[in-house]
Amino acid sequence: MRAGELEAEFGEMGGYTAESDAATFLSELGVKEEYHPSLMKDIPSNLKVRVLLAQALFGNPDVLLLDEPTNGLDIETISWLENFLADYENIVLVVSHDRHFLDAVCTHVADVDRMKIKIYTGNYTFWYESSQLMARQLSDKNKKTEDKRQALIDFIARFSANASKSRQATARKKALEKLTIEEIEPSNRRYPGIIFQPQRDVGNQILNVEQLSKAVEGRKLFDKVNFSVNKGEKIAFLSRDPLAVTTFFEIINGEEQADKGKYEWGTTITKAYLPVENNEFFDERLPLIEWLRQYVPPHVTDADEPFLRGFLGKMLFSGDDIMKTTNVLSGGEKVRCMISRMMLQNPNLIVLDQPTNHLDLESIQSFNEGCQTFPGIVLLTSHDHTFLQTVANRIIELTPKGIIDRLMTFDEYMEDKRVKELREEMYRETVMA
Repeated sequence: MRAGELEAEFGEMGGYTAESDAATFLSELGVKEEYHPSLMKDIPSNLKVRVLLAQALFGNPDVLLLDEPTNGLDIETISWLENFLADYENIVLVVSHDRHFLDAVCTHVADVDRMKIKIYTGNYTFWYESSQLMARQLSDKNKKTEDKRQALIDFIARFSANASKSRQATARKKALEKLTIEEIEPSNRRYPGIIFQPQRDVGNQILNVEQLSKAVEGRKLFDKVNFSVNKGEKIAFLSRDPLAVTTFFEIINGEEQADKGKYEWGTTITKAYLPVENNEFFDERLPLIEWLRQYVPPHVTDADEPFLRGFLGKMLFSGDDIMKTTNVLSGGEKVRCMISRMMLQNPNLIVLDQPTNHLDLESIQSFNEGCQTFPGIVLLTSHDHTFLQTVANRIIELTPKGIIDRLMTFDEYMEDKRVKELREEMYRETVMA
C-alpha cells in the first residue's frame, strides 16, 4: 500500500514524464539530441549555459531567478524563452539588458537606484518612457498642472491597450488600470549623449560587394555575397554562424582577406567601426584624454583639452575620470571609449558588431536612439531584438549558400513565411552537402 501511495505521488510530481520533459527543454533551447546523454564537461562551452537554463526551468519551480538568461542565446531561442515565460504561471525575477525580453516577460520593474529599490507597474518601455515624460514635465514650469495630468492619463491608457501576449498582457493591463499618476516618478539615472554628426552627406556610391566568399578551416562562413548599399539604408546583418558576420565586417574594414570576390567603398564615405573585440585598442597605458587624442581625424584642427573632454563627457567620463588609464577600464568603459572615438570621426557610415555588449541599459537606450536619428548609413549585427527592430530597414542574412536580402523590418523578416522556408533551405543544403 505504501508503494502504491509513493507511486501515485511520484506520478503527480511528473516523475514518469521527467525524462521526456527534460529532453524537450534541452531541444527547445538549442541543445541537440546527440548531446543529451553527454556529461557537462564533454559538451561545447557555448551549450553549457543553455543546459543550466533548462535545469532552472525544469520542474515548474514556484519562483524562477534568472540572471541575464538571454546571454549566449540566438534570436530564435530567446523568442522561445519569451513565450515560455509570458505564459509561466509562477513568479519570475529576472535581471537582463535585453529590452525586448523585459518588455515581453515583465509586468513590473524594480528599479535599483541610489541605494533604494522601487517597484513600478508595467514593462521596461513603460517605465523608461513614463520616467522620461515625467522628467520633461518637471522641467516645463509653464505647462498647466491639468495638462500634465491629462498627458500622463493618455500615456497610461495607450500602454494599457498595447498588449501582445495573452497571460502576461492581461496581468499587465490589470496592473496598469490600478496605477495612479502619483506613482510615476522621473528617473535619477544618467544617460550618455551618443550623437553621430556626419561631416558630409553620403554620395550615390556607398558600398558595392561582389561575389564575396570566406571559409575558415574548411567551414564555409558565407558565399556569393552580392549587394549594394543605397542612401537612407540601415542594414541588419544576420547569420546562424556568429563568426560569419564578424568576419564579413572585418573584411569590408580591411582587417581580413576574403577568399573570393571584392568590395568597393564610395569616395564620399567616412566610416567608423565598432568591432566586437576591442582589447588591441587598449594595449598602451594612457590617460583617457591622451588615448582619445591619438584618434583625432585630420579635418579637426583645434583638438584642445576642452574639445576632447566634451566627447568623453558625453559618454559620462567627467572630472577626474578622464585621467583614468586605459589598463584599468571595465568592459563597459572600453566600449564607451570606443563610441567616443567613433563620434570624433564625424562619420557618415557606422559599422556596429554587437554594439550592446558590455553596456548598461542606459547606454544601450542612448546608443539605440542615436542610431535611429543618425542621418547616415548603419551596418550592424546584434542579439538585441529592440535595437534591430527600431534601427534596421533592410535585412541581409549571410549563409553558406548565398544571401537573403529583404527591404523590411526585423520583425517582418522573422515572421515572413517565405523567408522562414528560404532560411531552412539555405542552411539545410549545407548540411546535406
